Amino acid sequence: MNTILSYLDSDQGCRDTIDSILNAIRSDAHNAVVGTYDHLAAQLADYYDTTQSDRPFAGVPIAIKDNLCIQNELVTCGSQILSGYHSPYTATAIQKLLDAGFIPICRTNMDEFAMGSSNETSVYGPVKNPVNPTRVPGGSSGGSAAVVAANLVPAALGSDTGGSIRQPAAFCGIVGLKPTYGRVSRYGLVAFASSLDQIGPMTHTVSDAAALFSVIAGHDPSDATTIEKPVPKLTLNTEQSIQSLAGKRIGVPTALLSDSVIHPEIIQAIRNVLDQLENAGADIVDLDMQFFNEAVATYYILAPAEAASNLSRFDGVRYGYRNLQAQTMQAMMQTTREIGFGHEVKRRIMLGNYVLSSGYYDAYYGKAQIMRGELCQQYTKVFESVDAIISPTTPTTAFELGAHLDPLQMYLADIATIPVNLAGVPAISIPCGTDSQQLPIGLQITGNWFDEAGLLTVAHGIEGLLS
Repeated sequence: MNTILSYLDSDQGCRDTIDSILNAIRSDAHNAVVGTYDHLAAQLADYYDTTQSDRPFAGVPIAIKDNLCIQNELVTCGSQILSGYHSPYTATAIQKLLDAGFIPICRTNMDEFAMGSSNETSVYGPVKNPVNPTRVPGGSSGGSAAVVAANLVPAALGSDTGGSIRQPAAFCGIVGLKPTYGRVSRYGLVAFASSLDQIGPMTHTVSDAAALFSVIAGHDPSDATTIEKPVPKLTLNTEQSIQSLAGKRIGVPTALLSDSVIHPEIIQAIRNVLDQLENAGADIVDLDMQFFNEAVATYYILAPAEAASNLSRFDGVRYGYRNLQAQTMQAMMQTTREIGFGHEVKRRIMLGNYVLSSGYYDAYYGKAQIMRGELCQQYTKVFESVDAIISPTTPTTAFELGAHLDPLQMYLADIATIPVNLAGVPAISIPCGTDSQQLPIGLQITGNWFDEAGLLTVAHGIEGLLS
């Protein structure tokens, strides 16, 4: 298992390490990487080999999801419509990584414009799960999850709009953290749904996720949605984290332990964790949270509406793919979008424009916003009585490539993760065992707004119990 600490303790030269990873990427068969930052990575590696640096993570390689911008580098969001686009600026989260000494090494495959739960909608083709190549890695950050699970890099950045970090983390057996909305700058993240998107780390361990979170979090003047709150600098100790579980009030939504919603093997894995938590002194509290189906419906009104607005800028006029065969400006814009966007993106644009249209705005979009407010109020009430919420991350383990052809089935796969994005609270997925087919099972832990310190400590304690 490659961890950030193992790279910091390595005696191997930084350039040798980077060259070795690049060679491994070129021979990897999971289709998880769509491009490499050869020149940038080599330049930084040579610098760290020849300079005594005080940067805390000097020389540690990291993978970047293909919707995060690095100046002068390609970023395509897994879409034909952004083919050949080089970013003129660097995302704030990436700049913070560079300032801390990380070396971005590759762009990871993703569902087109982050729209999908299986990483099968990418223009580059589907990603294969390293645990079992006949299975999907989850989406939309499936490429980032796969490169970590395949031990190509110790860490990766993903983005999470409705579960796109946590779901692939669960499917691939790694750790994935979605911070509180507003904790990490979205400047330089190509937008899907601006009120839901959040950047987060994908790693092998909770400690690595905490370290990476501490680097990328913080207020950014370039993103008006970021919050000026101190970022916790965590030093996690396994024994102390386990001891801290005593007396913790752990809420469990009973609706997500029903075999009509969640696979029985996943329910059993969650119950095993709850038993260990009780043995460690935690108080388990059943929660009557009944909004999960409504949350999915709310999300698939709000997210497509924001996507339709955000993606209107991709028209072939300013950047990216352009249909040069069109005879008029209108025809060029129309056919550029027709050819440039895939089926799932078109589906969500059409749905978004429908719910925002005259006569339907109040009936759908307005009511969805009201439901979102009520959901936030329910989370506020729940966190008055518990310190954290535990649930399955996904209803099933990784399904077979090509198995979920029905979009509605795919949307319902996010039933446990979507409410977290609508409310903006932080959540993390950690491995908690395997099913009868040896496929990873993910445990989701949800915390209160801006309490990543408490969330990560609970997750670290559970990780220690399960190790």
